[in-house]
Amino acid sequence: QVQLVESGGGLVQAGDSLRLSCAASGRALSTYAMAWFRQAPGKEREFVASMSWRGPNTYYGDAVKGRFTVSIDNAKSTVYLQMNNLKPADTAVYRCAASSRITMSTMYRDSSYDYWGRGTQVTVSS
Repeated sequence: QVQLVESGGGLVQAGDSLRLSCAASGRALSTYAMAWFRQAPGKEREFVASMSWRGPNTYYGDAVKGRFTVSIDNAKSTVYLQMNNLKPADTAVYRCAASSRITMSTMYRDSSYDYWGRGTQVTVSS
């Protein structure tokens, strides 16, 4: 079992930055890959970024490449999502997810992840 708790969301203006955190707890965390997904009202859940506890490779959705950075602090068992140059289109609920069974071809699918946090709201005004 893995427990995930997100924090750091809020209301910001276009061009601002935010850093989301995902505090993880549970056994054998190092065997999991971690990801961020987001879902805006009326839209499907969208892959944002992923990496594993063992690092160092990171992967991003096309909409956020060059603006968002995912990182992991193993000592704090926390996954971060640094979001820069935010746009109104980034408005969504952001959720952290964990999986021990993803592959390069499945990491982008939300169905590949077994554990989810409740999410944190990010709202970007124009």
